[in-house]
Amino acid sequence: MEILQTAHSYLAYVVLAILFLAVANAITGLMSNRIFNLQKDFRISLFALIFSHLQLLLGLVLFFVSSNGFSAIRELGMGGLNSAARLLAVEHPFINIIAIILITIGWSRHKKFMEAKPKFKAIAIFYGLGLVLILSRIPWSQWLN
Repeated sequence: MEILQTAHSYLAYVVLAILFLAVANAITGLMSNRIFNLQKDFRISLFALIFSHLQLLLGLVLFFVSSNGFSAIRELGMGGLNSAARLLAVEHPFINIIAIILITIGWSRHKKFMEAKPKFKAIAIFYGLGLVLILSRIPWSQWLN
């Protein structure tokens, strides 16, 4: 289980970096009226999607096998969780699932457009919202130690 926790923590750095890169790339593409390049723009967005989904899968496994997740809610009940435990057991998983849904919506929407500008706009908006949500629910006190 500790291996999963470590993998989840280190993969978070990769996910944040590639999500930031995808959002920055989409914003610069949108502002510069650049053509959507399948070699660069498509792959950056695809890798952000893949790594964020992989992170979600690791997180869900941890949620169900970790003492900080589902078992903490089952043992203590929602009223028995302090703010740090509530962050790990409820807020972090729930908000990050919403973030991954937004990223997936951005990926699906960008595929529907033929022109570059709407493609970049869909990625910038939805991946950006997903990134902000993820950043808002990282357990910073544990992560930075």
